[in-house]
Amino acid sequence: MDRMIATAQFGQQDIARALGLNVTDVTCLGFLIEASMAGESLVAGDLAERARLTTGAVTGVLNRLEKAGYVRRQSDPQDRRRVHVVVEERAQARILEVYSPLYERLAALFAAYEADELGVLTDWFTQARDLFLEALEEIRQGAGSIRAAAATGEDDGAVGGGRRT
Repeated sequence: MDRMIATAQFGQQDIARALGLNVTDVTCLGFLIEASMAGESLVAGDLAERARLTTGAVTGVLNRLEKAGYVRRQSDPQDRRRVHVVVEERAQARILEVYSPLYERLAALFAAYEADELGVLTDWFTQARDLFLEALEEIRQGAGSIRAAAATGEDDGAVGGGRRT
């Protein structure tokens, strides 16, 4: 599993480079495309929440994505203060072009399985993702506790925790 995660991380770097972006920008673009495909429209605040970035950082991401021609900002007709982010059609074509070698190989791999086997794989990956997210939340909360203990000089016995006496 660790090798798969490392491969995915390296892959994101390669894909970002091919698209002329950085990994954070590609991640945000992925959230925007996913929302678009689901019929949703995201504003900068929504994107910041999904990507776990500040709204200021998202402004920088959107500036880069817009400059590269991947997205455009569109004012909300009901509330001029809200700006929706729209993925450009040609951007989706470019992304598909970059991802196509991966998609083609995955399609061939999936074709080797029966429908019920694909169902098991889908279930496993869905559950694994959910467990991964739960564990990451615990890690985030634990890291906050360790930082707080270090700041107050308390020692909770954790490696990297507070002051040793």
